[in-house]
Amino acid sequence: MEVRQTGAADWADVRRLRLRALADAPGAFASTLDAELAFGDDVWRRRAGADPAAATFIARDGGADIALARIFAEADPPGRTHLVSMWVDPGHRRQGVARALIGRAIRWAAEHRAGEVVLWVADQNAAARRLYESMGFRPTGARQPLPSDPTRTESLMCLALPPGPGGDAGGGRAVPRRTGPRSAPP
Repeated sequence: MEVRQTGAADWADVRRLRLRALADAPGAFASTLDAELAFGDDVWRRRAGADPAAATFIARDGGADIALARIFAEADPPGRTHLVSMWVDPGHRRQGVARALIGRAIRWAAEHRAGEVVLWVADQNAAARRLYESMGFRPTGARQPLPSDPTRTESLMCLALPPGPGGDAGGGRAVPRRTGPRSAPP
């Protein structure tokens, strides 16, 4: 299994995986399959790699794309990155794929001097919550209705990143600041 960061040319692969994720686990995401089926190619190109304030990662095994994760820099507060679109094909779950994707996203955040990585997890998704907690994420106490299904709720979790050399979180390049809504995935 390999994890790679996508580029704009990988937009069709990102689209295919994201739509599979939304069809497989509609209660796990803020968006819906119907909403994202309507997205134009420009949205998928931006998600795949034409955005300097974000990165998308795909896991591949045996020539097949099996998992997806995306991380982006929030506009406010500075230094916060947001992990979204985390999904692993059901046939590859509990085999370390999610850990590899999350680890790669955390490294991207650290390389870009982020101070923390946050994510929202659906409250009914106990397996995902346990995974995130095992990787150091902690509940913040913040909860909100799940945007795709307001009858359900989701909780905010946070992973503080250690300071890099010189006291900067991550020690790499600065996280580009994104403009726009704070919690909306790009």
